[in-house]
Amino acid sequence: MTKLTNCLDTASIYVSTYAKYNNSSLYGKWLNLSDYSDFEELRQVMYELHSDESNPEFMFQDYEGCELFEKLGLIGESFLSPEIYNYAEQINDSEYDSEVFEAVLDNFIGINFQTAYEYINNFYHGEYANDIEFVEYLYENDIPFNLPSFVVIDWEATARNIMYDYFESNGHYFKS
Repeated sequence: MTKLTNCLDTASIYVSTYAKYNNSSLYGKWLNLSDYSDFEELRQVMYELHSDESNPEFMFQDYEGCELFEKLGLIGESFLSPEIYNYAEQINDSEYDSEVFEAVLDNFIGINFQTAYEYINNFYHGEYANDIEFVEYLYENDIPFNLPSFVVIDWEATARNIMYDYFESNGHYFKS
């Protein structure tokens, strides 16, 4: 079994079935997504868990650590997308933490994963404590000349003006 890191490490689902639920049973099991190398392996375990049913209709009664997958529409009470492992692998192979993807999805409701991925690659500027720290970073790294030490910058006003061209989500900064 390959263990995926990052966004799958904290993702777990409670798998039961609608038949058990309709018969007043909450029988099921918590499964950690990172314990399985791909969707097929996970699906096989779910079928083994509910082998007492000929054709189990899986019900995901609860899930934790799946906010990103939920925002991407990859998980719900009666649905778990086979693409969940493909997206997790792309995130893990990228240089970005899953929080960066969540930040983009918080601001662009309804965009798909590929669009979010491209947006991050083109417009992500990093994580900063506040707007002023971000603008100071821009000044130090993006302005092609050094100002003399006698020039005093009103960082608060500069940050306020520059933020018209950027947005922030949970400390992550992006070009608008």
